[in-house]
Amino acid sequence: MTEVSWDALRASAVEAAGNAYAPYSRLNVGAAAVCDDGRLVTGCNVENASYGLGLCAECTMAGQLRLTGGGRFVAVACRSGTGELLMPCGRCRQILYEFGGPDCLLDTPRGVLPLRDVLPDAFGPDDLPEKKP
Repeated sequence: MTEVSWDALRASAVEAAGNAYAPYSRLNVGAAAVCDDGRLVTGCNVENASYGLGLCAECTMAGQLRLTGGGRFVAVACRSGTGELLMPCGRCRQILYEFGGPDCLLDTPRGVLPLRDVLPDAFGPDDLPEKKP
C-alpha cells in the first residue's frame, strides 16, 4: 500500500484549484490523488458558458491518470482554491470508483473513508455483462 500524506495531498488539491477555469461559478476546485505506483495526479474544474458542459476537477484528474501511465487511484482529496474541503458530486464519485475501486480512500467531512462507504452499492465494471468475442 502506498503511504498517503494527507496534508500534502490536500495542499496539492488547493494548488490545482489555482489552475481552474471558473468564470461563471467563481468556485475554483482542485482534486489530487495518490496513485498505486506512488505518483501524484491532479485536476481542476473547467467551466463552459453552457454550464452543463463543464468538467469537474475529478474528471480532468482521471484524464491525467490515463495520460501519465494509467494505474489506480489510492487516495483522493478535493479542495476549493481557499482550502475548503469539497465533496465530489455523484458523477465524480462514479469516476473515482471506476479508477480507484471500493478501497480508494476519500477525504470527507466525516474523515477519510473508502469509496465503498461514500458510494454504497456502487455500479462498476464488474457489473457489466461479459464481453462476447
